[in-house]
Amino acid sequence: MGIFFAKKKPPSRVTEQDKAILQLKQTRDKIKQYQRRIEQNLEKERLMAKKLIQNKQKDRALLLLRKKKFQEQILSKTDGQLENLEHMVHDLEYAQVEVKVIDGLKVGNAALKKLHDLLSIDEIEKVMDETREGIEKQREIDEILSGELTEKDESEVEAELDALLAADIKENAPEIPENVTLPEVPENVTLPEVPEELPEKKKERTKDKAQEPVALEA
Repeated sequence: MGIFFAKKKPPSRVTEQDKAILQLKQTRDKIKQYQRRIEQNLEKERLMAKKLIQNKQKDRALLLLRKKKFQEQILSKTDGQLENLEHMVHDLEYAQVEVKVIDGLKVGNAALKKLHDLLSIDEIEKVMDETREGIEKQREIDEILSGELTEKDESEVEAELDALLAADIKENAPEIPENVTLPEVPENVTLPEVPEELPEKKKERTKDKAQEPVALEA
């Protein structure tokens, strides 16, 4: 029964290209290990050949140097193989990047097409016309608020201001009670007359009269 209810494994995200790249890298690493081993052997054989020559064993030294030369040729071939593997890995990785770029472009084009379907040319022109009308309306409001009014408008505004001030004074003026009577002025009492000229003006005129004779004497 457990077999029927077993959960399905999610699909692997590793593609065939990923497996190929991994295999190429493993092969590259093995070749590099092989090259290091050959380089170590070459150094050992060179030292051994030097000792054989010192021991007067020329034939064995010659045989060892031939073996060393053969390994050097193999090492040169592995350099070419290693270079080819590096190029192959690079090409595969770059191809994967190109695939991702193409997939991204497909998604972007699909989203852009949906947006274009939502907005038609007529609707865009309508929105632009409404935007222009709104800008012009706001410009008119700004001109009115900036004080650019005609003389008639200014007169009406001042008249409205005077009316508001009069209404405010009337509302804030103290009320006189109805039962309060003002005192009457007796008939035999005379009020002082208000002078027509202020004292300062009288002084100035007196001063001018005083200076007139001096001017004549001079």
